[in-house]
Amino acid sequence: MRYFAFLVLLCPLFASAAVDYQISITEPDQHLADVTIRLPATQAGPFDLKLPAWRSGKYQILDLANGVRRFEARLVDGAPLQVEKTEKSTWQLQVPTAGTIEVRYQVYANELNQRTRHIDDTHAYINASAYLMYHEAQRKEPVTVSLQVPANWRSTSGMTRTGAHSFQAADYDVLADSPIETGIHQSFSFKADGRDYEVVFWGQGNFDTAQTVKDLQKIVMQASSIWQGYPYQNYLFIVHAATGARGATEHLNSTVIQRDRFSFRKREHYLEFLSTAAHELVHTWNVKAYRPAELVPYDYLQPNYSKLLWISEGSTSYFQNQLLLRAGLMTPQEFYTDLAKRLKRFARTPGREIQSVAQSSFDNWISLGGDHADNFSVNIYSEGYLVSWMLDNFLLSNSGLKANYRTLHNELYQRFGKTTAFTAADVQQIALDLTGKPLQEFWAAQVESPLELDADALLKAAGLQLVKPKSTEPFSGLTVQAQKDLAEVTKVERGSPAWLADLSVGDQIIAVNGLQLQTELAERLKDFPAGSAVTLTLFRDGRLLERQLTPQTQPAGNWQITPVAKPSRQQKAYYQAWLGMDLPAAK
Repeated sequence: MRYFAFLVLLCPLFASAAVDYQISITEPDQHLADVTIRLPATQAGPFDLKLPAWRSGKYQILDLANGVRRFEARLVDGAPLQVEKTEKSTWQLQVPTAGTIEVRYQVYANELNQRTRHIDDTHAYINASAYLMYHEAQRKEPVTVSLQVPANWRSTSGMTRTGAHSFQAADYDVLADSPIETGIHQSFSFKADGRDYEVVFWGQGNFDTAQTVKDLQKIVMQASSIWQGYPYQNYLFIVHAATGARGATEHLNSTVIQRDRFSFRKREHYLEFLSTAAHELVHTWNVKAYRPAELVPYDYLQPNYSKLLWISEGSTSYFQNQLLLRAGLMTPQEFYTDLAKRLKRFARTPGREIQSVAQSSFDNWISLGGDHADNFSVNIYSEGYLVSWMLDNFLLSNSGLKANYRTLHNELYQRFGKTTAFTAADVQQIALDLTGKPLQEFWAAQVESPLELDADALLKAAGLQLVKPKSTEPFSGLTVQAQKDLAEVTKVERGSPAWLADLSVGDQIIAVNGLQLQTELAERLKDFPAGSAVTLTLFRDGRLLERQLTPQTQPAGNWQITPVAKPSRQQKAYYQAWLGMDLPAAK
């Protein structure tokens, strides 16, 4: 019971909230923290403490309790309590009488890229879902959290600050959606439209802090192009720059964005960062202020199934570059290039014929990666983007350009910004209110069924056109990773020549037509006329095999979107209503 020897020293740090948390960064080099919780037990009997099995923004079970050890509990001034772990994320205490419970346990925090828990000698990233337990009956009680950290560290969070290293929140749900960044970092602040913003950079890399803060200020000013009003008074951007880091997560009034430390300088890389920042900002409305009813309130231990995650993620992806475009941070051509890449990727995803975006949303909790995902599934981000684009067209076309998808999302915020939860029926009702036309037929055909996208028609309405390269290149349907003198298959596209040749993920191709592979496989296949069979020699699970592959051809290079030469007045008006700016002239 060594932990309780320190409780008397920690007591002054606890505030008067119903539930008080203390996190002590005891051994940062070993990624360890000690957690102390004080909370009331109103009656005798079993008392369950739980740690979430997932965190908001990541619709997959992560089993966050796997880092918890040395769990102990007792009543204040009382004997230790009997404790039994009854489920992977639940600890049950036997409380003999009502009183205040004190709990201590250790957390191992070495998972940076999941954006849940990470501690080292320079910082600690604290997502409460991965550190702090809760009692279900007290989820709506006020909480405080205090930190004990090295002397040169600084702490920040979207929560209300009560001290240099202490914060308070209205309840556990706010705490779980308000990560804390503490450590050695650079901090900048600015004001925009009466709101306070902070930007924190942890890590070293080739980023330009002054330019980044300036550009983030431009992005936040574009929120009014979609919504009337804000769900926050202050907002925090947390930027992690570390080797191999990637990804981002939205929170109640903050976000954490992770990038490889040297992925900021190149224009294309910096645009990716800005797009991610815009994506997470959009989430402050779309997911945090209003979200699918199945996610309200969060069940922290179980999957929260919904067929509307495509709105949460895909619609957010749809808006992100529109904010950059309107802010002048992305050129129209860069916007078109991104859209053209999405259209090409959609065309090369066989799963679009199999799975609807609603099914993908529901199954996101158990989604797979790799070629099976591409061949038999769609992605809530990319597919949701395209469905959002089609829904935008539905609104524009049926409202005489008076309403668009931004209008619909503002209505979602106005109607559900306080109650949070909305349903598919609510979205359909808003569309009906805006256009006078029922959305059910569209919903059944494009949301509940595999998407049928007519990109040419959507582009034409806006005075744009899709241009595919006239030159061709060999197409096998193989994606490979080159190793020394071999190509290891990582994906096989369904229905492609490679699929028909019975090639499989993991095959190691070592020769073509009996000659050792000494260059990239794609380059080697260019030596043969399209439609002619070649013999691939390969290892599969240690067995030497041969397969007959007959490559075909496909357009070479990237797809492009350009303005039409002579757009009509209607096309110009549509473009203006769609993106909120004038259609650029064709070059």
